[in-house]
Amino acid sequence: MMMNSTSIVYLIALPLAGAVILLLAGRRSDKWGHLLATALCASSFFVGLYQLSLMFNRPSQERPVSQKLFEWISVGTFKIDAGLLLDQLSICFVLLITGVGTLIHIYSISYMAHDPHRRRFFAFLNLFIAAMLLLVLGDSYLNLYVGWEGVGLASYLLIGFWNEKPAYATASKKAFVMNRIGDMGLSFAIMIAFATMGTVSFIGVQAAVEQTSTPVLTGIGIMLLVAAIGKSAQFPLQAWLGDAMAGPTPVSALIHAATMVTAGVYLITRSNFIFDAAPTAQLLVVIVGAITLMFGALIGTAKDDIKKALAASTMSQIGYMILCAGLGPVGYAFAIMHLLTHGFFKAGMFLGAGSVMHGMNDEVNMRKYGALRKAMPITFVTFGLGYLAILGIPPFAGFYSKDMIIETAFNAGGSKGIILGIVTLLGAGITAFYMTRVMILTFTGTPRWDEKAQPHESPWLMWLPMAVLAIGSATSGYLLSSNDSLVKWLSPLFESHEEHHELLPPIIVSALALVMVAIGVAIAFLKYSRREIDAVAPKNVSIFTRIAREDLMQDRLNEAVFMRPGQELTKTLVKTDAVIIDGAVRAVGRLTIATGLSLRRVQNGFVRSYAAFILMGALAMIVAIWVVVQ
Repeated sequence: MMMNSTSIVYLIALPLAGAVILLLAGRRSDKWGHLLATALCASSFFVGLYQLSLMFNRPSQERPVSQKLFEWISVGTFKIDAGLLLDQLSICFVLLITGVGTLIHIYSISYMAHDPHRRRFFAFLNLFIAAMLLLVLGDSYLNLYVGWEGVGLASYLLIGFWNEKPAYATASKKAFVMNRIGDMGLSFAIMIAFATMGTVSFIGVQAAVEQTSTPVLTGIGIMLLVAAIGKSAQFPLQAWLGDAMAGPTPVSALIHAATMVTAGVYLITRSNFIFDAAPTAQLLVVIVGAITLMFGALIGTAKDDIKKALAASTMSQIGYMILCAGLGPVGYAFAIMHLLTHGFFKAGMFLGAGSVMHGMNDEVNMRKYGALRKAMPITFVTFGLGYLAILGIPPFAGFYSKDMIIETAFNAGGSKGIILGIVTLLGAGITAFYMTRVMILTFTGTPRWDEKAQPHESPWLMWLPMAVLAIGSATSGYLLSSNDSLVKWLSPLFESHEEHHELLPPIIVSALALVMVAIGVAIAFLKYSRREIDAVAPKNVSIFTRIAREDLMQDRLNEAVFMRPGQELTKTLVKTDAVIIDGAVRAVGRLTIATGLSLRRVQNGFVRSYAAFILMGALAMIVAIWVVVQ
């Protein structure tokens, strides 16, 4: 049963109003625009808390609420309302988006204080928040698509915010183009759903699944997976995420840790009824997640740029979520749990990286850091709590969420479960290695910074959001897993009728994970703590390190397989257009001109010529009539 509500729209309307006001007011709002944007985002968060309290007071089956805004499209039998749906899944995302978003707004007040375009930056932040909320609140795939594209636009504007630097403008364009590839998948999924089911609403598609053939559902599922791959930077469309670090660091924390890149996980879990009925598409989800979690982890081992190391980590952790979401009803809730805990600790670490950059004159090379724990104690502690959480050290958040994914992978059954379990364990070990490397290069050892650098702790408006996120990193896992609270909360949406098979007891899984983490930490400690770190990355390294530094050659592969052939195809099409199509058009033009020139000779101005033509015409008509009569 679904109830109607008239207040859901305020979740979106508040940040959207902030974006509109700041963009239209222009420089007149420079002095107060950042405060308005932050207040409106916080207001949206409080509306979300209010909605959550209402949901708690209703029976489980009556918790979803909807709101029809207006009739959007009505063409023949194709009728779509602009409507919103707030249920147990979307409220999780609403609180994550607005809660973490508000903290990032507060952080940005100080971080962007000296930027002359700070007001425009906050307008784009509000626009992003509104678009992301529309994405998770839309009650149909078409409404979701509007938010999906709005997020793409806002991320383009934020990644390229400092577009006066050519490299930053290129990075935003790369992210935008690669995301458009994924967006085509969502477009095709919507088209197939309407053509075969006659509806694109979540409720309508779910009701039509049983009457739809498996090949059609597989096609829809694969197209949805393509969309998720593009938006969530999964293999083989993950190459844009590292370059997207060109944007201001708060953008990295908001878009590339807590919100936009998790949209693919939302899409898959929201479409659980399609993937459950399409085993082939579901298997592809698992494969993509497994490959990506290893890709991201391996790339992270060789990055000296602190933000790019965290970006690789994000890619890997979302791979965990995608893999778990592909394991069916038993995995959906655990994927969402890791998404929520990851939102805390990864956003906190990105803000910590921004704090380090703030104290180091925007230097991002970790080889030029060292011993910052003394100069920046609050940043060290808050970043360190996020580090312990991502490693999965008990009782921090990752211990609960990531261990559940590893356990679910092992329990997938048969050789599949063993392979996935080993992959997730290896990912945990490699994560421990490169994240320990980040901690050592940044906060321990001897100072390696320039003599002119004067590292110092960030202002309270920056470290306060970091502290709140650090608390979430320490406690969110326990709160979400205690008494299976999140699993029970989401159970009406992901009802499972499968029999649960336990390959390994949870205590054994946790022990194996901690052993792998300990091995990764020990290797990093031995490699980086017991010898002097060069301020310049050594060039005489193994071929593996060189490949990892170049993102496992993904850009070169894309260039060789897609870009160069695409350029040649474009050149061929241009030549074909010029020679054949344009040539045919030009030939018609030339023929017309030649015909006109020939006919001009007839118009000589002599009466005797015109009389002769009249006579010839009359004789022709007489002959024609005579032939017809005969």
